[in-house]
Amino acid sequence: MAINATINKISLNIADMDRHYYESHEITAAQHPSETDFRFMMRVIAFAYNASENLMFTKGLSTEDEPDIWQKSLIDAIELWIDFGQLDDKRIRKACGRADEVIVYTYNSGKADVWWEQIKSKLDRYKNLSVSHIIADDEVQSLVNRNMQIQCNIQEGEMYLADDNQSFTIQLEKRK
Repeated sequence: MAINATINKISLNIADMDRHYYESHEITAAQHPSETDFRFMMRVIAFAYNASENLMFTKGLSTEDEPDIWQKSLIDAIELWIDFGQLDDKRIRKACGRADEVIVYTYNSGKADVWWEQIKSKLDRYKNLSVSHIIADDEVQSLVNRNMQIQCNIQEGEMYLADDNQSFTIQLEKRK
């Protein structure tokens, strides 16, 4: 019998001083059975860094033709495609061909550094691609629960995430 996804409800209050974006988002996001809490939080962090009225989580790991997060226009064109991890250049090429802007976030320093050294020369040709590494403490996964209430402040690229019991500082390292 297959294990079902865990449905998480997230109340995310964002104050992004860098982009002058101040909104609350009520999000329902599925966590695939094979997805770790840490990877799930990387998706929440990426959402917060790119938050907008039309940004949304997709089916994610269970669908190969979709990114984890995207933003679509009113005519269903993909404006922003956000993916995670050490992707192969074929998936990146496909994403860059389908979307106006593509962002790949890596989050596991050891594996991400090796991947980046192997693939960076292949990615130079994609003008609509950016790659960033999320630097976060493993303990950020302790924020994950079925009903999350998260405050997010972003200033000078640095993110401060907090709930009622704990807080974390997250940084982005731009690679491309």
